[in-house]
Amino acid sequence: MQRNFDPMHKQVETWQRSELTDVTAKVVIYEAFVEGKLEAPKHLARTVHDLYFEPKYEGFRPGTISSLSNAFTSALKELDPIPQSYQRGMRNLILSAVGLS
Repeated sequence: MQRNFDPMHKQVETWQRSELTDVTAKVVIYEAFVEGKLEAPKHLARTVHDLYFEPKYEGFRPGTISSLSNAFTSALKELDPIPQSYQRGMRNLILSAVGLS
């Protein structure tokens, strides 16, 4: 079965071009874990912060919605398996924080 990945590809490109300030990234991480807007283990807050501000891969450099999403996704991969609700919640939290929801 062939799928149409064009909408997903366009979303990724948009996120890669969408700039994010350090303050906004920190607020999103704070809201996710401290305010509990993301139902995920709170100990992942430090991991998300570190992966965003000091990424392991050059392509994940900080400053975009895509890089913040990558930091959340990479941190959530520490959980086995990653619940779908975490992924949806993370995406919704990021998009609402930057005014794209």
